[in-house]
Amino acid sequence: MSFTTPETNDRLAGVNQKILAEGETLPAVTLKDGSKVQTGTVATMLHNVGLYNEGARGEVERELELAVATLFKVGLFDLFSPEEWVAGDNPGRRFVGLKAQAYQAGQR
Repeated sequence: MSFTTPETNDRLAGVNQKILAEGETLPAVTLKDGSKVQTGTVATMLHNVGLYNEGARGEVERELELAVATLFKVGLFDLFSPEEWVAGDNPGRRFVGLKAQAYQAGQR
């Protein structure tokens, strides 16, 4: 699977600022396989799921979709499969799960 790019990490860095105090930043880190991922993506995704559940759409949807590749890379969907995210009655989780399924289908 193709995962994150430097451009994606830069965009996620900007998105992830929404959960940080003024003047704080989060680094991109290099994993053992040499790939880089933006830290804070899981926390921001959880924040955005809450916003989605409150009715936010548009930008929140784009930010959730942007996070999917990184969420795969860090193993979130190994712990809870996209199908598990789709199940249940949480609309934000379902949205993320559907985007994860679409991402998987595009990677095959």
